[in-house]
Amino acid sequence: MEDTKEKQPLVEMIGIVKRFPGVVANDEVNFTLMPGEVHALLGENGAGKTTLMNILYGLYRPDRGTIKIMGRPVTINSPSKAIKLGIGMVHQNFRLIPTHTVAENVILNAPNVGFFIDWQKIHEELRQQIAKYGWRISPESRVWQLSAGEKQQVEILKLLYRGSRILIFDEPTSVLTPQESKMLFTTMRKMAEEGKGVVLITHKLDEALSVSDRITVMRKGRVVLVKPTSMTNRDELALAMIGRQEGASLQPQPGPRTDRPVLSVINLFVEGDKEELAVKGASLDVHRGEILGIAGVSGNGQVELAEAIARVRKVKSGKILLDGKDVTSFTPRQMYENGVAYIPPEGARTGVVSELTVLENAILKSYRYSPISNKLLIRWKEAAKLAGMLIERYQVVAPSINAKVKTLSGGNIQRLVLARELLGNMLIKPKLIIAVYPTSGLDIGAAEYV
Repeated sequence: MEDTKEKQPLVEMIGIVKRFPGVVANDEVNFTLMPGEVHALLGENGAGKTTLMNILYGLYRPDRGTIKIMGRPVTINSPSKAIKLGIGMVHQNFRLIPTHTVAENVILNAPNVGFFIDWQKIHEELRQQIAKYGWRISPESRVWQLSAGEKQQVEILKLLYRGSRILIFDEPTSVLTPQESKMLFTTMRKMAEEGKGVVLITHKLDEALSVSDRITVMRKGRVVLVKPTSMTNRDELALAMIGRQEGASLQPQPGPRTDRPVLSVINLFVEGDKEELAVKGASLDVHRGEILGIAGVSGNGQVELAEAIARVRKVKSGKILLDGKDVTSFTPRQMYENGVAYIPPEGARTGVVSELTVLENAILKSYRYSPISNKLLIRWKEAAKLAGMLIERYQVVAPSINAKVKTLSGGNIQRLVLARELLGNMLIKPKLIIAVYPTSGLDIGAAEYV
């Protein structure tokens, strides 16, 4: 980081308070961002990190507090006002139109584009920015053709095209491969060298320590630590973040392994979304009492294999046996009724219905069965008891069971998905758990618990 002693902060947030029904998301929070620094905003799920930055970006208005941009008090009541002030934000879930090109996405709602669009000029400007940061995307490419890392580059390109000097990244590596994450961190450092201010919202200690100049730790809506990165360490950050050292929780004991496999996959062939073979002749056995890990670079058939076993994707050929019974033609509902729990990738997108409440999402799979249902009607009192138990056991931070899931943080949505799949029915106990990136979006404490 450049010497910032004589420099004016890009951002000062003073005494910020934000309340939601039943929750104080930000409690007298102070935060500063200097030019030329990467500032990591670290905390566990539901600590208030994203809420604070959503206030800076104009998505929420604070109940109390002051925001200064370059020393001037401002009121930011919308993202468009934030953009005019030079603030840009890359969200966890990309906000792009897949059928449009990179250039079309970048200029959408951009100022000073004009009625008659000079595509040649825009493409040339974008190519210069792309080359500057060492990216390989093309302005003419359709977004649906891009990898997750490349889509994120398009989001960053949107901010750069609008002249953003304050850049906020919300859990940016949650969908990236290690190689893509490394490239992103290189981009962040280059932006800081140019005098921009970068905020990295994360719950990953290694990320905060490797790329940032300064770290602010939030816990339960309050700032509990602010330090230069060079003057702190992993143990101190973990203690501030979750109140204990990593690995201090109770270590689970493995169950007895059985000789007969609970799952057998025999010579399985599965097609991907583009009708290409994603899984080619896979065979494996999983026994009770063991965890079978499937490793590999993202995009090499792991997700398609899991989806096929859970029966949410068609099998081209081969067999799937559950306790020796052929279930290759089963529906997802039949798999659930036979004791298969499925934790999908991107739980916030594919594991919940965002417009439904926490309560409704908690019973998405169990509403047909006793004690939640009497086969004609849902027993809402029983459903509320179940939802309350799931929230308590998995420490889901939510205003109430009647809050819409879309108001939860990504990490808390993942906790809810885990709770529903593993504990969501008192009568159907899972004997096989298919978990695809189950700790995605979770802080270190929750990941240890999983």
